[in-house]
Amino acid sequence: MADAKKPKLGDNDATLFDQLFPQLVTELTEDGLANDQTVDAIQWMKKSLECNVPGGKRNRGLSVIATVRLLVAPQELSDEDIKGALVLGWCVEFLQAFFLVADDIMDDSVTRRGQPCWFRNPEIGTIAINDSFMIESCIYKLLKKYFRSQPYYADLLDLMHETTYDTEVGQTLDLITAPSYVDFSRFSIERYRAIVKYKTAIYSFYLPVALAMTMTKNNSEVDYQDARQVLMQMGEYFQIQDDFLDCFGDPKITGKIGTDIEDNKCSWLVVQALSIASEEQKKVLQDNYAKNDQVAVQKVKDLYNELNLKQRYNDYEEQSYATLSEGINKIANQDLAKALHVFAKRIYKRKA
Repeated sequence: MADAKKPKLGDNDATLFDQLFPQLVTELTEDGLANDQTVDAIQWMKKSLECNVPGGKRNRGLSVIATVRLLVAPQELSDEDIKGALVLGWCVEFLQAFFLVADDIMDDSVTRRGQPCWFRNPEIGTIAINDSFMIESCIYKLLKKYFRSQPYYADLLDLMHETTYDTEVGQTLDLITAPSYVDFSRFSIERYRAIVKYKTAIYSFYLPVALAMTMTKNNSEVDYQDARQVLMQMGEYFQIQDDFLDCFGDPKITGKIGTDIEDNKCSWLVVQALSIASEEQKKVLQDNYAKNDQVAVQKVKDLYNELNLKQRYNDYEEQSYATLSEGINKIANQDLAKALHVFAKRIYKRKA
């Protein structure tokens, strides 16, 4: 692993994580900034990184170091191990930023993390498409710098490439399921689960844990299979929470204005509504879904309330958490099970 300032064992991980980001940006940009031919482009990239990569809840990134600490005894965890886990955590956050910048363009979103979406800035516009590519490229520069000498370097590359591909498959499913017109025949719980698995669960839940397992040289196929099974369920639970908060959450807490109804999204709420609505209620959905009109949006929300979807969601949340806990308790690797319990508790009844 490349030489770098070593964080001290026992320091607060969130603080260490945040302190590392400026150093990583410097490492990613210093050569380009010193080159007269590329300086303007790298200055632009630096601004894009600083505006788009930090600023979130950092759950995905911090999950890497949290998993490492739960899998490795403290006396066996070196300062270099901690630094490596923090770098891998930031690689996940870079991946997240790459997806979000592009996703906001495709969804024509308004805000992200309480601020206008990156592409909404007048001086940026469609340059944001290239910015998303640059953010993704930084992941592989960091992996090469910090892990090229490690025996598991190729495994890290495979995980990142496979996860990126899977997420893009999920994004494709999402986009073609919700085209520019309303076609509820495309909306089903089976399609919804496929979108969630590929678009959200793999990169948000499985990837951070798998990176930590790879870094700690866990070669047990059973452990990876057990982790993946539980984390796919956790990812679905998380996305259903996200869909609920998009409609009923407080933007001051969530940091974004929900647009799933306007964007014709195959969300959990509309799938549930279609499964229990009368023909008359389905017509209300048909007439008002996917319209960029606040009156129409409110009619859909009123119908959700009429169908008592808030209670349906609350019931789902309790049942899902119980099922998750039961699945985790069956995992033979107790350190892995402990880590998964921590993550399940972290998202239970979240508000943002």
